[in-house]
Amino acid sequence: MADLYAVMGNPIAHSKSPAIHRLFAKQTGNDIHYQAILVDTENFPEAIHSFIEKGGKGLNITVPFKQSAFEMADNLSEEARLAGAVNTLSINTDGTLRGDNTDGSGLITDLANNLGIKLSAMRILILGAGGAVRGILLPLIQQEPHSITIVNRTVQRAEELALAFHDHFSISACGYENLAGQTYGLIINATSASLTGKLPPLANNILADSGYCYDLAYADKPTSFVKWGLNQNARIATDGLGMLVEQAAESFYIWYGVRPDTKNVIASLR
Repeated sequence: MADLYAVMGNPIAHSKSPAIHRLFAKQTGNDIHYQAILVDTENFPEAIHSFIEKGGKGLNITVPFKQSAFEMADNLSEEARLAGAVNTLSINTDGTLRGDNTDGSGLITDLANNLGIKLSAMRILILGAGGAVRGILLPLIQQEPHSITIVNRTVQRAEELALAFHDHFSISACGYENLAGQTYGLIINATSASLTGKLPPLANNILADSGYCYDLAYADKPTSFVKWGLNQNARIATDGLGMLVEQAAESFYIWYGVRPDTKNVIASLR
């Protein structure tokens, strides 16, 4: 009988996770039934319990339930604890839940292994201060960059996020108007603006020569932020499809102890 896994979110119809995990399962010879489950925003705990009762082995969690999954987990990885969010749940034989956050490690693997970007001594700018940023900060810090700056329309949110990680790294926080005259080797867009064709109010010339632009969002066509990066002569400007596949591979490894080959999966999804 196939192992039962799923991704839960709202909305969920667009999710590529079922296709990704089926490819991983085929590649590694595992018998897996993986589905996308649309969950009513009021009924997340009930959906989890129902999935456990059906014999589910593990879940990927996406927007807007990562914080709810964090609150439901019986024990947490360090990444999940610091992020305050869980994107991977493992269901133990006794029904308890282990919470992990693989978003950050997925990002680092895509940046470092797939794209060949060396993050040590890099000046990094992150656009936005939402939950997605919390999930990527610790793995970015572990790469020993020169600096990390979080810019947000509401500066207080950026400052609160910087403070939450002050034991690990001295992160700067500012508003968009403070970016003029600064340059960064890597700019990461963690806002949802590009999905609607919009852009944060970025000054020109803040991307260093031969710098990189990375959009955490992904789409079938280049996002507005990826287009901005190309117009700023970025060496690489790309979306987050690679991160999506790599964070899924990390989840798969947590569940099965096998690390799937991701390069072909990324290529086939492209």
